[in-house]
Amino acid sequence: MKFKLHSNYQPRGDQPAAIDQLYGGVEAGEKHQVLLGVTGSGKTFTMAKLIEQADRPALVLAHNKTLAAQLYHEFKGFFPENAVEYFVSYYDFYQPEAYVPSADIYIDKEATINDELDKLRMSATRSLFERRDVVIVASVSCIYGLGSPEAYYGMLVMLEKGQQTSREALLRKLVDIQYDRSEDLRRGTFRVRGDMIEIYPTYEDQGYRIEMWGDQIDALRQIDPLTGEVRAGQEDLSRVPIYPKTHYVMPQEQRDRAIVSIQEELWWWKKEMEKQGKFVEAQRVAQRTMFDIEMMRTIGYCHGIENYSRHLSGRLPGEAPPTLLDYVPQDYLMFMTVGQVRGMFNGDRARKQTLVDYGFRMPSALDNRPLTFEEFEHRINQVVYVSATPGPYELTKAGGVVVEQVIRPTGLVDPQVEIRPVKGQVDDLLEEIRVRAEKNERVLVTTLTKRMAEDLSEYFTEIGVRCRYLHSEVETLDRIKILRDLRRGEFDVLIGINLLREGLDLPEVSLVAILDADKEGFLRSNRSLTQTAGRAARNINGRVIFYADKITVYNKENNITPMSIIKSVDMELARIVEADYVTVPVDDATLDAAAANIKSEQQLAEMLQQLETQMREAAKKFEFEKAAQLRDRIRSLKQKDVAGLFSVEATPAPAERAD
Repeated sequence: MKFKLHSNYQPRGDQPAAIDQLYGGVEAGEKHQVLLGVTGSGKTFTMAKLIEQADRPALVLAHNKTLAAQLYHEFKGFFPENAVEYFVSYYDFYQPEAYVPSADIYIDKEATINDELDKLRMSATRSLFERRDVVIVASVSCIYGLGSPEAYYGMLVMLEKGQQTSREALLRKLVDIQYDRSEDLRRGTFRVRGDMIEIYPTYEDQGYRIEMWGDQIDALRQIDPLTGEVRAGQEDLSRVPIYPKTHYVMPQEQRDRAIVSIQEELWWWKKEMEKQGKFVEAQRVAQRTMFDIEMMRTIGYCHGIENYSRHLSGRLPGEAPPTLLDYVPQDYLMFMTVGQVRGMFNGDRARKQTLVDYGFRMPSALDNRPLTFEEFEHRINQVVYVSATPGPYELTKAGGVVVEQVIRPTGLVDPQVEIRPVKGQVDDLLEEIRVRAEKNERVLVTTLTKRMAEDLSEYFTEIGVRCRYLHSEVETLDRIKILRDLRRGEFDVLIGINLLREGLDLPEVSLVAILDADKEGFLRSNRSLTQTAGRAARNINGRVIFYADKITVYNKENNITPMSIIKSVDMELARIVEADYVTVPVDDATLDAAAANIKSEQQLAEMLQQLETQMREAAKKFEFEKAAQLRDRIRSLKQKDVAGLFSVEATPAPAERAD
């Protein structure tokens, strides 16, 4: 299927020329291009038009989860008929394995996996296998080790109606791809009831029912995992692919070979450590590794199995691990919002080298790592660097050729910049916030540290300012909800650090205040300050205040009648995170009109059933606001019924039910 862009807007300003120039470069085989677009110039729309014209799979690499979520939401809106996927780290909490020699403290790996993010990751690799019209929005998680794509796709279980297979053989296949048998149907499990098998895959929100007739698949149906009901129109499927539960799967023969390889390395490394006089470390690594081997033999998995990824994938020492980049087609198109994948490798290796030196891991654990920058570059097919402030690396790679997009389609100009002294900055900022709050406008404040952001937020809250903070310790989906709530007006001020830098699209923000703007550091560099100030460039009243004692020069030009950006507030992932506690006011007028038409108990029952059906359908589509409104309407109707407020035809009650 080809990419089909849906939008109410047409390219304006510099967009048509930028799109044509970038497309010409892609068709000419240019490997590196730079799109220099000022904040608010519609760079995302330009990217979407280029994807549509090039008609190739695309990987959009964002520098943090928050920007990735925003881009995911925007591309979902641009390409509703195509596959737009989200691939970021699935950890809500992650404490890596580490050892502190000075204190002789070993810290075991602890992690909490977010099921929703895991589902989206699995959905991304599934889409890459099944179709070409795919846009993957990813964070730097895409350069970290993943399972081998050959093993992952090779263990796909394809079910077809009429297929000859015994029930036991089918169950064995499901166990081989890491699915668990359970009476409670959850993601990554299957349930057996006689000749009927129900499976809940890890990558989607529906389950599948397999009905056997002897040693043959008699029927395949799609079901609701919660209720077990067959979905309308999905009663008779011809084929259903079941992908592995995790990316770290492999056939039994490959696992056996890996275990032999692990044992060979273990005995070699144990002897090496004993030669160095490290007898305690040698015994430790032998004990830990043999336990892991026994777990892999028994259940096919062990805690920290990723540390044996080199053996499991059959790679040579030092060879690059498989990543998401190995799953995408070779002719894919990459968009990078920032080139910062250099520092991942060195930090990871330093931590693991200590584990190896002290007998907690074998040297092969060093090959469970992110890609080096050189390896990442080697996997790039064609890339467009997208930024308002491209750096020396991007400009050098593009040979100094830059596609400029500096005229905003909205006609907005750069925000007015004002510099004020650091002394009294908090009190001065408070007055500015109150002015914006009265106009129903929003304020962004950037501080130097997380602690400063939290303390300032607490202070403002105590004196009556509707305020929240945002930094890296806030969970991924909660960050998205905070940004959405800011746009909706749930609060007026958002305080953060570097998460407020690049790419955040917040048209309601009319003031950006940068505290301690003259302090040295990467968050106060020329690029960082320009990006932060750009958050006010989407509002006609946009203004930036630098609290600094060192003054810099700012120039601007304007010859177009400006207007603020107007865009939808709802974000796909924000609706997911708030699903459990959303409340929506009931429309009393609609409710009263409906109640007036009810003349019998049968009519009331039919109406309640109809509303419940609509509520379930809305929930399945992630339309939780609508579902909550329907839920509250049902409750109100039932309460009115209990109170006897409906004009229901009276019928004599049976004597035994009389009070």
